[in-house]
This record gives sequence, C-alpha cells and structure tokens, in this order.
Amino acid sequence: MEEGKFKIRSYGWQELALLYGEGLTPESSTKRLSKWVQINPSLTDELERCGWKKGKKILTPIQVQVIVRFLGEP
Repeated sequence: MEEGKFKIRSYGWQELALLYGEGLTPESSTKRLSKWVQINPSLTDELERCGWKKGKKILTPIQVQVIVRFLGEP
C-alpha cells in the first residue's frame, strides 16, 4: 500500500493483518498481527479500553487507529 493512502475505517482482523503482512498467507499474516498485539502490553491495554477482546473479528475505526499509532501504517 502506498504511504499515506491507508484509510482509517472498520476492518476485519484478517483484512488488516494482510495489509501488514503483504506477501504472507492470510493465516500467517493473522498470526503475525496477533503476536505483535500480544507482545505489546500497552497496545493490548489500549485496544481493550476501546472495547476490543482477543478473538474479535471486526475492528472499529478507533481500534484500527490505535493499532496504527503503535505499529505505523501498513
């Protein structure tokens, strides 16, 4: 994805993971994003404050914004 072209909106977990894991399989990219969230307690805490729970399939725009703030744009 071109820099600056990422749009904050609702994403499916796998859909967002694929943007971060370009070239990976859907399963691998999903596992990678999950691991990145899991190993970053500050990111996990912030997501949970925004209503996210582990295993949730759909991310709200606010949750996506939190992920981008911690990980950068995909």
